[in-house]
Amino acid sequence: MVVPCYNYGHFLPDCVQGVLRQDGVDVDVLIVDDCSPDGSAAVARQLAEADPRVRVIEHSVNAGHIATYNEGLAAVDGDYVVLLSADDLVTPGSFQRATALLEAHPEVGMVHGFTRTFTDQPPPARTEVKSWTLWPGAEWIARVCRSGGNPVATPEVMLRNDTMRKLGGYDKRAPHAGDFLMWLRAAALGGIGRLNGVDQAYYRVHGKNMHTQQFAGADTDLRGRYQAFEIFFDEDAGGVPDAGALRTAAALAVAREALAIACSLYEAGPSSDDKALAARLVALAEEIYPPAASSRLRQRYGRLAQREAEGKGPLVPRRVSAFNKRVRHHVAWRRWRRSGVESTVKLP
Repeated sequence: MVVPCYNYGHFLPDCVQGVLRQDGVDVDVLIVDDCSPDGSAAVARQLAEADPRVRVIEHSVNAGHIATYNEGLAAVDGDYVVLLSADDLVTPGSFQRATALLEAHPEVGMVHGFTRTFTDQPPPARTEVKSWTLWPGAEWIARVCRSGGNPVATPEVMLRNDTMRKLGGYDKRAPHAGDFLMWLRAAALGGIGRLNGVDQAYYRVHGKNMHTQQFAGADTDLRGRYQAFEIFFDEDAGGVPDAGALRTAAALAVAREALAIACSLYEAGPSSDDKALAARLVALAEEIYPPAASSRLRQRYGRLAQREAEGKGPLVPRRVSAFNKRVRHHVAWRRWRRSGVESTVKLP
């Protein structure tokens, strides 16, 4: 178990204790503190002194998150490995459930489940597995390419250590989507498993991470995701059937999402910052998938922008658009929670 930490010392005890309390498995924890100025290293040392299963690596100079991840992953030698940020948590029984699938299916190199979000106190976790879903790696890659989304959050992932060794860690060329690139590469090496109907981890939402606003950084996120697809298809997709078609499908899906978000920003009544973000998203869509320039979503965006410029507002009242958007989001969320693969944004 690798716990990278930067300025999250006040979260470390809960994070580490949640790992040490995992039943049915032997665990050890490696905390890698990336020269935190908040005293995180001292907290880590206290945890190591209290339990011999905890080790600490302290950086004297800040190395950044990718280097920190990779140093930790290279230093662990168990059969399975989990990377857990110091501000996140695993649920009771998470490791036993994941290892049960991996031990039953040696063809699977990576297993994930469902991650719940929280701010202060995590909600009660579902701990009874309803079923397993197993995908051959190529099938999982195809599903992800057609959706364009990353259906896997980092906290709930468990990898075989020999798979991680073959992957070689996180790619520094993809600082904003390194985990996504990792999942694609893992699927190129073996099957992907999913635990259904159970909560495997908690992701903490707070003011210091990048998910505090619904669309903040959307252009960076989407460009990073597209970049991960491009690196994967350039270097790792030699054995993937129909790789060329899937590469095009991935670019189309990311472009659609960029245009859909741009339209949503105008439907909600855009601020000047929203308008600037929408323009960047449209430019990104047309850059990565040029036919997007003549798509119905692009035309819709043009109409919305024109009406806003004329002071007319959207054709559909904003309260109706907001309601419809909530319904679509809920349906898509339930589908993702059930299937583990996000929906493609459809052209209207």
